[in-house]
Amino acid sequence: MAFAGKYEFEGDENYDDFVKKIGLPSDKIEMGRNCKIVTEVVQNGNDFTWTQHFPGGHTTTNTFTIGKEADMETMGGKKFKATVKMEDGKIVADFPNYRHTAEICGGKLVEISTTSGVVYKRTSKRIA
Repeated sequence: MAFAGKYEFEGDENYDDFVKKIGLPSDKIEMGRNCKIVTEVVQNGNDFTWTQHFPGGHTTTNTFTIGKEADMETMGGKKFKATVKMEDGKIVADFPNYRHTAEICGGKLVEISTTSGVVYKRTSKRIA
């Protein structure tokens, strides 16, 4: 599955319930609400650089290889180690308190994070 490209936030579902459940601080919750995040994915085979550009200049970058442990960072800024997998064309990563998947559906980047029965879905349209 080809993930490479640049994607702009288009919409989300269950943002508030999800971020409260994972314990994101209120200032980060407000910063992320309806945030026009631009996600840039560089893919070279199983090697990925996944960068999220937030308004105001904040950027988070995770670099990983499918099947190998990598140093990662959550959207709240916490650092951790994870082994990112590919399952049925989806990128799957277990973050400290949620499971995150990403896939391309109809040319859009669809990311789903799940914790304790709460499912957060973010859809981004391809812009490059």
